[in-house]
Amino acid sequence: MFNEAEALPALVSRLRPVLEGLDAPYELVAVDDGSTDATGELLAAFRLGWPELRVIGLRRNSGHQAALTAGLDRAAGAYVVSLDADLQDPPEKIPEMLALARAEGLDIVYGIRADRASDTGFKRWTAGLYYRLVRRLAGPSVPAQAGDFRLLSRAAVEALKALPDQQRVYRLLVPWLGFPSGRVTYERAPRTAGRSKYPLGRMIRLAVDSVTGFSAAPLRLATWLGGFAFLVCLGLMVYTLSAHVLDHTVPGWTSLFTGVLFIGAVQLICVGLLGEYVARIYTALQNRPTYFVGHDTAEQAEQTAPRR
Repeated sequence: MFNEAEALPALVSRLRPVLEGLDAPYELVAVDDGSTDATGELLAAFRLGWPELRVIGLRRNSGHQAALTAGLDRAAGAYVVSLDADLQDPPEKIPEMLALARAEGLDIVYGIRADRASDTGFKRWTAGLYYRLVRRLAGPSVPAQAGDFRLLSRAAVEALKALPDQQRVYRLLVPWLGFPSGRVTYERAPRTAGRSKYPLGRMIRLAVDSVTGFSAAPLRLATWLGGFAFLVCLGLMVYTLSAHVLDHTVPGWTSLFTGVLFIGAVQLICVGLLGEYVARIYTALQNRPTYFVGHDTAEQAEQTAPRR
């Protein structure tokens, strides 16, 4: 959660009865992704009367996927469910996910958005474009309309933790594991309070990370664009030589200008694509952690517990 103080009361009022109705021990790991509002204070207040609530506060805002990584790294359950705090994904589906995983021996259960009527037309259009793109690049194993609301078994969580990826996109990483999976459908609700933390810029960044992290297709596209530009240049050369032989050497400013613009644009696209991959290599070589934990209430409780 990031700056979700307005949504927290509604989240707790719906999530706690669901978890307590599971008839199983549970832990709720709340990852505060460097919030600047009263999210941290509210979590501390809720924890006073809710011992199963564990709060992990990150030192700075590290991003959605990094916050998910922090939660998965520290969650200890036999099954782990990831859920955003905005209540667009209903926590009431968690028992159904758990029952399906246990009944069919599944390691992954995806929450599938069967109805996105609550989203804007632009959001639905861009989401559809994103899923078509990643399914074409990463394969049909990526479920369409599946976000980060999912259940993972302990085996799946440990497999994810063992991966070396730094810029993680779990929507593609989880299907890539190949574990037995199932699906639970639901209607995507409007955000309960506050503002979306995924504006257009972050959506574009997610799409770029998804493409460059799981496919070399953009590099092959750059090669094809270079070949196409070469053919265009070859055609212009033939046209120029023909005009010279036929003595039609009137300066062709338009064709020259168009050709130079086209070749320049292709070169810039190719350099940009190469830059994205070089940036990923540079980030991997730096090997910096994707997040830093400022405090973890579970660790604080262990430090303050009386020793025998």
